[in-house]
Amino acid sequence: MSQTRGRYDFCIGLVLAMSSSIFIGGSFILKKKGLLRLARKGSMRAGQGGHAYLKEWLWWAGLLSMGAGEVANFAAYAFAPATLVTPLGALSVLVSAILSSFFLNEKLNLHGKIGCLLSILGSTVMVIHAPQEEEVETLNEMSQKLGDPGFVVFATLVVIVSLILIFVVGPRHGQTNILVYITICSVIGALSVSCVKGLGIAIKEFFAGKPVLEHPLSWILLLSLTVCVSMQINYLNRALDIFNTSLVTPIYYVIFTTSVLTCSAILFKEWQHMAADDIIGTFSGFLTIIVGIFLLHAFKDVNFTLANLPVSLRKDDRATNGTLLSMHDGFNHDEESSPCLDEIQSTESLSARRNGSLSAF
Repeated sequence: MSQTRGRYDFCIGLVLAMSSSIFIGGSFILKKKGLLRLARKGSMRAGQGGHAYLKEWLWWAGLLSMGAGEVANFAAYAFAPATLVTPLGALSVLVSAILSSFFLNEKLNLHGKIGCLLSILGSTVMVIHAPQEEEVETLNEMSQKLGDPGFVVFATLVVIVSLILIFVVGPRHGQTNILVYITICSVIGALSVSCVKGLGIAIKEFFAGKPVLEHPLSWILLLSLTVCVSMQINYLNRALDIFNTSLVTPIYYVIFTTSVLTCSAILFKEWQHMAADDIIGTFSGFLTIIVGIFLLHAFKDVNFTLANLPVSLRKDDRATNGTLLSMHDGFNHDEESSPCLDEIQSTESLSARRNGSLSAF
């Protein structure tokens, strides 16, 4: 009975995670279009600290779409482990990349399409080899997990790094370096996922008739989640306003997934009982995702599609044949001109000897 229930929860979590990726991927497009409309109107941009986007309905539509995705994501964490839900966020990369090519005129070349495909394949491998998290059924157990020394150290480091990025690095390099604002969103997102996991347990206990509202951890988790999500929205808006959406989405995914997997491993001790093949599979899947993200990022300005692939191959063949022919002609020319060169060199050496002998006299 427990195995059947576990499979049922797994399927619910899988469907919710996939629908979450669709909503979130679409939200990036709606938010970006709203920010672009504001830029055309001459309003102060979000990347410069402006908040005019709060009056733009397209931005609010994107926020509602992201809210729906986050709700589905929230529910998915309640039914499935974080190592299943988080890697499926790669689907939002695919959705965002495809929609941005249609609605934002951000070209997605062949390398980008292969990168999206690799991201999905890597996520699938990570899901197959995902470690099993420790079962946490009550808020008391969750409070013990949150008080573990390893997690306390991790959370402290996240807060310190975030503060340094916000107050020191951000004002200097946030406008030019795409990693600054995205890193802030990602590391804070690791803490928000932990809050979501705890609130999911609280909701289950609430429907079971337990006095959840009297437990102080419920309110602490809710307040922490509100603060974390607000900061994520703020700095994600800045990154989207300054940089290309097809770059922000995949890079955010990679750093966010790394942060969440690290946090989940520390909090729920997921890696202690993993087999060697699952460890290799998890790392292989994640490296595959990174390769896909690299293809999206490194070749974004290369105009290369399936339509011009035969033309490129023909050009390469002509260039290769032309190089071989020129080398052959040059070689023949060298052979033909070598006797003349020998004669010239011998004449020059003779005259040099004569001059030398004359000067000796």
